[in-house]
Amino acid sequence: MSETSPSDTPETPGTNDFDAMTRDIAEVPAVEVIVTVAVNLMSAAAVKLGLTDEGDKYKDLDEARKLVHALAGLLDASTTEISSFHAAPLRDGLKSLQLAFREASIVADEPGQGPGEKYTGPVYG
Repeated sequence: MSETSPSDTPETPGTNDFDAMTRDIAEVPAVEVIVTVAVNLMSAAAVKLGLTDEGDKYKDLDEARKLVHALAGLLDASTTEISSFHAAPLRDGLKSLQLAFREASIVADEPGQGPGEKYTGPVYG
């Protein structure tokens, strides 16, 4: 019977090579990481607002509020870092989500108290 070292064993599916992942992420510009995270937050918020084909199946306004608020905070903190080329469409998407939240809510938030409005100021339709 021969002995094998851990490096001799083949990788099993689902096992990640941490060094390769680190190298991959090191090659991604910060702007791309920020924009990707923002788009993921926007997509998740849209689902939680019931704006997808499934409609109300995944609708959860409490979860949507958290996601929209996090998106607004990320954009507020990174706008000067990612240029208006990237920031403008993300801000437009954020405003659309904020308006969709306001429309979907049974109890309206006071102006300036809606999700993310701490960072964006009051959002009006």
